Amino acid sequence: MRLPRTETGTDDRPVDALAESAIRNSFVNCSKGEAKRLALPGKLADIAWSDLDFLGWRDPKAVNNAYVVLPRGEGLVGLALSSATQPKGRVKQSMCAFCCTVHGQADVSLFSARRVGAAGKLGNTVGTYICADLACCQYTRGRRSASGPKPTEALSVDERIDRTVANLNRFVDEVLTDNA
Repeated sequence: MRLPRTETGTDDRPVDALAESAIRNSFVNCSKGEAKRLALPGKLADIAWSDLDFLGWRDPKAVNNAYVVLPRGEGLVGLALSSATQPKGRVKQSMCAFCCTVHGQADVSLFSARRVGAAGKLGNTVGTYICADLACCQYTRGRRSASGPKPTEALSVDERIDRTVANLNRFVDEVLTDNA
């Protein structure tokens, strides 16, 4: 995860793992009680933090619940997301709005996040299509293959990472907008 860190002279700098309390305290679009009760992504010590630009996971006990935590200028920001039921349609492929990976229909889900503030209390949400497994960081780096076609891109891995982070930050900006 791209957090503030000490320079080591290489692009592959180690990243400190996030503590459970930091993750739970980062959520901006749910109550403190909801953040306290949400399921974390397994053993935090087992996560390959240096391979992440954001932490994303789905709740194994409540499959429509998902979470994203990312570093921003103001500190960690966590979002609680809800996924929609997959439609049975003619669409054969979909693209993730964050990492721009093309997947088969079942591997991209519509996720929505409640806006912050009064807008969120009124039920206003922001939605976008994202990799169903929230493994954008792995697809961006080529460490995981999508089930869809493999278009060729002229972008470097660093440029794809920057694009993914920028797309995610635009989504977070929308969630942080209280437009009530």
